[in-house]
Amino acid sequence: MHWYVDVLKKYAVFSGRARRQEYWMFTLISTVISIVLAITEGVLGTNSVIGTVYVLAVLLPSLAVTVRRLHDTDRSGWWVLIGLIPLVGLIVLLVFTCLDSQPQPNKYGPSPKHVPAYPAYPTY
Repeated sequence: MHWYVDVLKKYAVFSGRARRQEYWMFTLISTVISIVLAITEGVLGTNSVIGTVYVLAVLLPSLAVTVRRLHDTDRSGWWVLIGLIPLVGLIVLLVFTCLDSQPQPNKYGPSPKHVPAYPAYPTY
């Protein structure tokens, strides 16, 4: 769950790099939340108000983590626009987000794989 919260903490941070795990865990949890909201709204008979608000709330963090994921594969964040091309663009974007990180630092920063997200033991 911390992967989801970490992305939300970086709400509109488009700089830096994001690991595959960070990107895909955020995508998975966000999709599960959307499905649960859709089912709940279907049962309650509301007009997708809560689901729409949720999608709008996570739109910017989703875009930001996608750009950081592209940075991790040493691609410009502008590649996210290829997703606007029907079918082919989404497939290309899917492939880019599935590629492994560059192990060495690139122009977007050091590799997030080699920087621990949390220390092994708390430091006081």
